[in-house]
Order: sequence, then C-alpha cells, then structure tokens
Amino acid sequence: MSGADLIRDAVARSANVAEVLIGRGVLAEAGALYARHFAGPVVLMADDRGWGAAGAAVEAALTAAGIASRRHVIPATPRPKPTVDLAESLRAVLKPGETPIAVGSGVMNDVVKHAAYTTGISYMCVATAASMDGYTSAGAPLSENGFKKTIPCRPAKVLLADLDVIAAAPPEMTGWGYGDLAGKVPAGGDWIIADALGVEPIDDVAWPMVQGGLDGWLSQPDRIAAGDRDAVEGLFLGLTLVGLAMEAHGSSRPASGADHQIAHLWEMDDLHHGGERVSHGACVAVGTMAALRMYDWLLERDLTTLDPARRAAEAPTFSARQADIRDRFGPGEIAERAILETRAKHVEGAALQARLTRLRAAWPDLAARLRARLWTADRMARHLARAGAPVQASEIGVDPDYLYRTILKARFLRSRYTVLDLLDEVGLLDQAATAALPGAAQSRVGT
Repeated sequence: MSGADLIRDAVARSANVAEVLIGRGVLAEAGALYARHFAGPVVLMADDRGWGAAGAAVEAALTAAGIASRRHVIPATPRPKPTVDLAESLRAVLKPGETPIAVGSGVMNDVVKHAAYTTGISYMCVATAASMDGYTSAGAPLSENGFKKTIPCRPAKVLLADLDVIAAAPPEMTGWGYGDLAGKVPAGGDWIIADALGVEPIDDVAWPMVQGGLDGWLSQPDRIAAGDRDAVEGLFLGLTLVGLAMEAHGSSRPASGADHQIAHLWEMDDLHHGGERVSHGACVAVGTMAALRMYDWLLERDLTTLDPARRAAEAPTFSARQADIRDRFGPGEIAERAILETRAKHVEGAALQARLTRLRAAWPDLAARLRARLWTADRMARHLARAGAPVQASEIGVDPDYLYRTILKARFLRSRYTVLDLLDEVGLLDQAATAALPGAAQSRVGT
C-alpha cells in the first residue's frame, strides 16, 4: 500500500483529522479546502519565514474563495521558541468566530495547535517544510516554566502541504525532518523492550504505521538533501503518518523514546549554536546517534548471566532516586516534575527482581528482535550526514561532558520506559553512556 493510501486510511480512522491534502501546486486549493471544513473568517498565523514561503499564496486563495482573512505574523529571528507563553500570546490575538490557519513548520504549528485547543476550536495547517512529525499529532511539545512536555491537544483538522513549497524549504530544515524521522528507529527499539518486559505492549495499529515504511522513507538521503520532490514527498508522507500514529495510539510512544528524552533536555536548556537556537530535529538526530551507540554496546552484552536478586538488592531506592534527581537538576519545578515522572515507572525490591528475571530469560529472543529492527550507529551516521542532518554532538554545540551528563539525566524526564531504564536497572547505564561518546569513550571507562 502506498504512503498516500496509508494516510487516507489513517485519516478515515482519525477522530480529529478530516482531510490531508499533499501534492504539487495545491496552495491554490487552500480556499476551497478551507470552505469544505470550516466557515467564517480566518486569521493567518505565521512567522516571517513561513509567511514568505506560502502566506501570500494562501491569502490569495482565501480571497478568491470569498473568505475574509487577516494576518498575524511574528518575527522569525531569533527563531521562535515552542513555549506555552507563545501559544497563549497567539490565543489572545484570536477574535470570536475566527479560525486560525498556521502557516509554517514545527513551532508555528505547535503553538497554534495549543492556542486553538485551549480556545475550544479547530484549526488548519499549511505546512512549509518537512521538518518534523507534529503536523498531524495530537500533542504539542512545548516548554512551560522551563519543563518541556507534550501537552495533549487536537491535531490540525485539515493539513495542506504543497510539495513545491516543501521541497524548496531550506535544506537544513529538511535535514531536521530527516533527523526527527530517524529517531523512530531507536524509539522502535525502546517499544520492543517495553513490550518484552510487560511494561507497555506494542500497538498493532500504530506500530506498522511508523515502523512498516520507516526504512523506505529513510532510504534516499542524498535525494532528500538535493530537494528531489519525490524523495521529499516520501519523507513528508512518513512524518505525516507518524503524527497520525501518535493520535491513533493516544500518546507519542510510537515516535519518541530515549532519543527524544535526550533532545528535550537540550531544548529545555535553550541550546544555541552558531547564534541560533538549535532545532528540535537537529537535537533528535544527535540523540538518535547516542541511543544507537548505546544499543550497539548493549547488544554485545550477555544479559543471560545477570543475577536478578543481587542486582535488585544493590539498586537505588526511590528515596535515593529523588536525591539523585535533585542533585542533577538542582532545586525548582523541573526537578519536582522529573520526580513525578520517575515515580510512575520506578520499581525496586521484589518487583525489580521479577522484571530482571524476566529480562534474563527473554534476552536471547529480545536481542534478536532488536538486531532485526535497529540500525547500527555507523549506518545511521552515514545516512544522517548524507541527508544534511547533524551526526556528532559537537555539530550542535554539545561537548562530550555535556552529552554524558544529558544521557544520565534523560531517563528522569518521562515516565516512558526506554533503553535508558533497562540499562539503569541492570547497572550498566554509566558504561553505556561512556560508549555513546565518540572520541572520548576510552577516557571515561570506569568513571
């Protein structure tokens, strides 16, 4: 089944997405598309970059269809931050009876999504880049009081994506989208682990929506980097299906694992490099490399020799975990939120021993499943580089010590069980984090 057919079927199952229109030259259909699903005036919300890519054409199409519209355009420099504060500033701009149309990519879609949801209305999105997977997702990953979280929201009721616009986006933005999609490889491994350990079963609907076509969507990095429309269409279809899978599953589990937990910490730190805030997709690309290096290291271990009783007796209690979290994050709301997330998944004593006993028995089969699904870090590095996405942490301004500290903190950020939790529960996280530091691993072994 083609990507377009998969999207059609996913939209038919969706409780919120009514239509997805992807094609060449389809900006001219924006007015008719809006009229099929909405009524009343429009406020076009964009930053300068998104407006320059598609805003005037969408405005003209609405005018031709007899639909009243006005603009609300914010600066694109410095790059807007995905925050609840920005979303609330857009909500304040809305007038009764208006429907917002987000014109842009990741940040604008997420903040307009939140503004519309908290107002109790639907919105339309005109995508301008294949830069992330959130156009059709039922959540907005935004920072609130410094803590980045995915806030449940309704996805865009209607998504329009003109492939001529998408393919003409700055190559670095397409690289970000490739990096975001690449993160689904280790995220799939994390879900396999959670399923095997009885923590969270794999969803037979959402899993194939993401993992079924993933290798194909990632298979043409050179053509994607060159802006080839067919290859970029495949990337965009994949990102769109990922968003629909998250909506179908009811959480971001199909799309997000340790790779995103690492990335979110950098985003919460407001990571800048080269004078610009580092994008979500760039952070995910580097987080993906860290996760896959840890997987490569883990799959060389023999966990059938694990002593569950001894390890359970040695493992930290939740009280010790709280102290560790406060030490790593410092005082304040972020640490308290991390404690709540960690409490939801923490096990100790007999419960931990039972989980580790299950892991020991399952390891031969589990390791085989992981090897069959995962890419090696070297393979992923080649693809990311050819797609124009960052590979090394230094490319986004992260030094080895910062990367190491991030990996050790990342598991506290979400209640979701990932490879970071498995490594921590068997007492190997520090060694695996060391293995994720290219060029600096040997100096940290045993620290």
